[in-house]
Amino acid sequence: MLLRLPTSLSEARRCLAEGAVPVGGATLVWAQWQRDGFPEQAMSLRRLPEATVVDEETLGAAVLLHQIDDRVPEVLRRAAASIGTGAVRRTATVGGNIVGSTLRCLLPPALVLDARATVMDGDGTYEAELAEVVAKRPLMLGIRWRRPLVSAYRKAPGDVGGPPPLVVATAVHAEEDGGRRLFTAVRDGDEVVSGSVPATAGPGRVLDALEGTALGGLPGETLDVVRREVTDILGRAEG
Repeated sequence: MLLRLPTSLSEARRCLAEGAVPVGGATLVWAQWQRDGFPEQAMSLRRLPEATVVDEETLGAAVLLHQIDDRVPEVLRRAAASIGTGAVRRTATVGGNIVGSTLRCLLPPALVLDARATVMDGDGTYEAELAEVVAKRPLMLGIRWRRPLVSAYRKAPGDVGGPPPLVVATAVHAEEDGGRRLFTAVRDGDEVVSGSVPATAGPGRVLDALEGTALGGLPGETLDVVRREVTDILGRAEG
């Protein structure tokens, strides 16, 4: 297998056109390749500047999970730190987790940050909604988001080999009109659901409004966890 390491967007597009298979840390595909056969060409973005950036509003797809630090919002940082073992976090990438993984531990944090993905195809780069990225699995270069006022992440304990543990991500953003908006995303089993509502009223009214979104269909025990997390983040936003 030939591993190609493009250093520019034009070179990356050429690799795609020539049939190179995008791969990050290969943590999700190595066993499959060993079983089914390796592709003739693979492409890593680890030398592409657009895919390796880390700052207050941008995270590249080729960034390793252990490289995610306090430059990014708390919700992303805590999510990355909770994924796998230290060995996994030194190999796995942001793009692999969001696009390649069925667990998608970084997806709820990205959703509450109101993030959009930068993706690339044979014609160039463009921005896409995260739902489109998860469904169509294009080559993702990174994500960009709005800086929140506060954010938080909760991941329930889980058993090795068991079902995916519950994840609740929350964030409060400032609105252009001076108000505030609450974003909440939950991974319950294999499904990720999210919703956002104005956060200018009291906690009770905000919770009532949130249950009018897709989150209202969650099981009762899960909703209880969501209510606690939302109440906590609203209190932090006021503080």
